[in-house]
Amino acid sequence: MDSVSTVRVCRADYANPVHAQAIVNLLDAYARDPAGGGEPLSAFALAGLIPALAARPQAFSVLAFAGAMDAEPVGLVNCFEGFSTFACRPLVNVHDVVVLAGYRGRRVAEKMLALVEILALERGACKLTLEVLAGNAGAIKLYKRVGFDNYQLDPAMGQAQFLQKYLPEG
Repeated sequence: MDSVSTVRVCRADYANPVHAQAIVNLLDAYARDPAGGGEPLSAFALAGLIPALAARPQAFSVLAFAGAMDAEPVGLVNCFEGFSTFACRPLVNVHDVVVLAGYRGRRVAEKMLALVEILALERGACKLTLEVLAGNAGAIKLYKRVGFDNYQLDPAMGQAQFLQKYLPEG
């Protein structure tokens, strides 16, 4: 059996305690990784993540499990539905892609993104979007392999840039 076939992917059920704990643990592992900023999730995020995701009908997650009876959570993709005004249809933003270090290079993320695409099509989405750090060559290679490309409308205007502005807590 190859390494991909030993990994099962599924849509996460936020009400399932096994799925909920897997999401929190995997996202915390990602946050601690240099690609995720190198800092653990705050106590606030750890405690509130699952209820906050469950309260948002536009959110969905995909999990990857390895081992007998899904013994080991090894991957996570968190997604949020947005809206394309130009297409007048939903879009799905792939917000987090997590694969534990020991499972990288085994196409786990590719398998999760395939399920994300199916779920996005079920929602009537016109496209998937995501952001990736320029230095994350492995992730960029994966995303290009599964069909993602840099966003631009008119080549004369250049490629889109991802910007952010933090807002005060309130």
